[in-house]
Amino acid sequence: IRDLGTVLSHLHVLWIACCGLSDLDGISSCSSLKELYISYNDISDLSQLTWLDRLEVLDLKGNNVEDITQMQYLGLCGKLSCLTVEGNLICLKPNAESAEEPDYNYRAEVKKIIPHLEYLDGIPASQA
Repeated sequence: IRDLGTVLSHLHVLWIACCGLSDLDGISSCSSLKELYISYNDISDLSQLTWLDRLEVLDLKGNNVEDITQMQYLGLCGKLSCLTVEGNLICLKPNAESAEEPDYNYRAEVKKIIPHLEYLDGIPASQA
């Protein structure tokens, strides 16, 4: 990914779905990104995304995000308005070690961590 960012420094949209990605090392070199589509990979660590100041749309559907605390990194992306996380373990329970809790609501948890989010999984974030 780093090579893409150094060559295509003005890249605004990157679609790398279903590529077998296991990490996002080097994504910070794509600092102009506004939309990032990385669905159906094997990504669990979102820390590299904190450097994407212009990111507005992020599709993480069907990855390996197992811990709701990973959303804190996305909370630092101040322009992030549209996020897709369905198909990740965090939609069922807060972390891999937790038992499934019947009253757990990942939408409410994500909204607490990323209050500026407008859409979560294609639905207005304000809806339960």
